[in-house]
Amino acid sequence: MNGLVPAVVVLTEEAAAIGRRIAAIVGGELHGATARVTTADVSFASPKEHLRQLFAGGRPIVSVMASGAVIRLLAPVLADKQGEPPVLAVSEDGASVVPLLGGHHGANDLARMIAEGLGTHAAITTAGDLKFGIALDQPPVGHVLANPLGAKAVMAELVAGAEARLTIDAGASGPAVAAWLTQSRLPFDNEARVTLTVTDKTKTPEPMELVYHPKTLVLGMGCERHASSEEAIALAEQALESGGFSRDSLAAVCSIDLKADETAIHAVASHFGIPARFFTAQTLEAEATRLKNPSDVVFAEVGCHGVAEGAALAAVGVSGELVVEKIKSKGATASIARASDIVDPQSIGRARGRLYVVGIGPGSEGWRSPEVSAMVSASTDLVGYSLYLDLLGPLGEGKTRHDFDLGKEEARVVHAMELAGQGRTVALVCSGDAGIYAMATLVFELFDKGGITDAASRIEVQVSPGISALQAAAARIGAPLGHDFCTISLSDLLTPWEHIQRRVRAAGEGDFVIAFYNPVSMKRRTQLAWARDKLLEYRPASTPVILATNLGREGETVRTVPLGDLNVDDVDMLTVVVVGSSESRTVKTGDGKTWVYTPRGYSGKADTGMKGAEA
Repeated sequence: MNGLVPAVVVLTEEAAAIGRRIAAIVGGELHGATARVTTADVSFASPKEHLRQLFAGGRPIVSVMASGAVIRLLAPVLADKQGEPPVLAVSEDGASVVPLLGGHHGANDLARMIAEGLGTHAAITTAGDLKFGIALDQPPVGHVLANPLGAKAVMAELVAGAEARLTIDAGASGPAVAAWLTQSRLPFDNEARVTLTVTDKTKTPEPMELVYHPKTLVLGMGCERHASSEEAIALAEQALESGGFSRDSLAAVCSIDLKADETAIHAVASHFGIPARFFTAQTLEAEATRLKNPSDVVFAEVGCHGVAEGAALAAVGVSGELVVEKIKSKGATASIARASDIVDPQSIGRARGRLYVVGIGPGSEGWRSPEVSAMVSASTDLVGYSLYLDLLGPLGEGKTRHDFDLGKEEARVVHAMELAGQGRTVALVCSGDAGIYAMATLVFELFDKGGITDAASRIEVQVSPGISALQAAAARIGAPLGHDFCTISLSDLLTPWEHIQRRVRAAGEGDFVIAFYNPVSMKRRTQLAWARDKLLEYRPASTPVILATNLGREGETVRTVPLGDLNVDDVDMLTVVVVGSSESRTVKTGDGKTWVYTPRGYSGKADTGMKGAEA
């Protein structure tokens, strides 16, 4: 498959049950039609548009619906057979699993996996799979087919009765190399016209020849801080060319852990489409006796006698060998080592850790962005306040949870960053938006001020927005944020009370709509009353105030009261308080519902006078 998370698409509540089982089997997400499926990882309104978007994005699709329906929905977007993702149809009772598209791009394997997990039947129809138990254009992980366009003619020849000649390069002869070929039902003969070649060297295929490159090579690299990415890529290409090696046989680029956040190293990894892995100086120094070019200068700087050669050798193990000695450019070094067998990048060194700082909105799945859902799905570990982790529901299944109580914010963030520093992919889960009174700020404060290990300071960070409480409250009650607004936290745990007072006065004088976060706590009841009384000096007692509690969750309540009648006892820790400006208004619609809005003046403006205004 292509490495993307499979989308298990269901249209009904009945199909959701089998869909959830399939998602667990394949490590996928359940995508459900909003109109009929109550709980799903991702919801969609239009099956046609959603399926086509998934297909265009290359996502493997497992649709629990009729094959004909899937075919008709996707037919207009079918074009490149070589680029299509796996598409399967599964009957609602799970009895039949049918790969429709991308059979040799992972669909057949997915079908077998699902059928085995459900104890049912995979309807595999591709000729090569049926006759030889193999798909020549879909080599297993650890092998790359250099000329996939030649596979059709070769497979047709073999299906017609031809035999194959298998040639395995002496430099790539471990037990896992080409085992999928030798253990297949293919007929082999040393004089055959069809040739299957396995080599880590660059080779131009002959007619009726397929060339497979095993992932047996590791590129070791070192570089100066902020080295040029272009220079590092050029040096890596030079190392390959000097040994005559194929880029498709590269399994990973490796370096010392001090370079885990070095852009040039990751640029090289991206250039070749391989992962970057990192080793400690101690691990690299253990390779000192095998280095061809040890350096006391390097040892004085980083604690090992060689980075490029040491990292390559550490990755291929004691049975591996250095095949390209260290070469240098102005700011980088590179070398290549060959393993005795297929290299699994996940088993060597550690990855650069990744921290997703995500906002899940008020809590309901419908208000969680697809990007956040994808980040949580891709994570190995979830860190957060227990309630927030619980709100993820099925999306959190299969992840390692790290629960923290309220009041342990810094410990929570440090823990998440240190987990990522170990090479894990971590989601730091916040309610609302991660950057609004949440944990994203503390992440960057720790980068700035310290308090974390060196490994944690080199992690990759991505922040994804969520629906904030003020947005959710505004949407539920109308459009109170239609004009200028601000947010103020009334908690004086981290902000001096006099600073909060100054901001309330300024917002009152500026006539901003104000969203008050942390309006009260168990011990703190006076600040909201003070803010109410102060704002009454600037705006009328009839000013609408929105009290929104448990937004998007069970027990949700949203109501309005006049500012003059705001009672602090009606507010708790789960309530956001939005105070309108002097311009905010209420209006009743025909169904008797009261809405709040703050006019921006559109109705008093001619359309021609609004040029350049933001709609």
